[in-house]
Amino acid sequence: MRLAKYLAHAGVASRRAAETLIAAGRVSVGEAIVTDPAREVSDDSRVALDGRPLRSAQPRVLYALNKPVGVVSTARDTHGRRTVVELVRAPGLRLYPVGRLDIDSSGLILLTNDGELANLLTHPRYQVPKSYRARLAGEPIADAALRRLRTGVQLEDGLTAPARVRRLGANEIELTIREGRNRQVRRMCQAVGHPVLELVRTRFGALALDGLAPGAHRRLSETELTRLRALAGTPAPAGAAARPRRRARGQGIASQEDAL
Repeated sequence: MRLAKYLAHAGVASRRAAETLIAAGRVSVGEAIVTDPAREVSDDSRVALDGRPLRSAQPRVLYALNKPVGVVSTARDTHGRRTVVELVRAPGLRLYPVGRLDIDSSGLILLTNDGELANLLTHPRYQVPKSYRARLAGEPIADAALRRLRTGVQLEDGLTAPARVRRLGANEIELTIREGRNRQVRRMCQAVGHPVLELVRTRFGALALDGLAPGAHRRLSETELTRLRALAGTPAPAGAAARPRRRARGQGIASQEDAL
């Protein structure tokens, strides 16, 4: 296994971040500093970071968690608030969240020890879709506001990409985006005159929240991991907009063609 991949599988960092650590001379194999991320290593190679030996590469896992409101999407919190990592029972594994879900929002968030997969799922190049159910304030949302969300909304950090939007009720919508700006859905809805009262992430790529109770989690199967990797590992064409896709049936990972 290449050295950068070994570090990613050991839960140290994403493969790209691992390459930076290696180039900085912070990684040794045996007694020698190695700066080549393509160096072949094994569990017997005595790989160390900053002089601290690394364990053998951990089994790569991915958990789906239904995050409650009030829980923060970090591995550790300096203010003593409860974190998503504390809600997942995974003894011996160093997990971290894939992306963020703000403290006032609830719903589907993923946790993993696989830095390479985390990078694939969050890197803007791959445009992995995420869906949200939003309950909005104000008058019943008008067609004009929905059109603005679908074509792009001007925010302080630029125009958003087109979103997929479906009306669920007078003041409730389902919105699917392929970007990951800070509090983006809340800011988009605010910009069209409808502040968000409640926000729930219902899908991440091909994975649905269906059947997962608030605060509950489950480990994804190898089949689900394979399908999610296939979705995330295929870059979207430059400038491609989100296209409507069929909704998955039941719980779990759907095929790439069924993903939102």
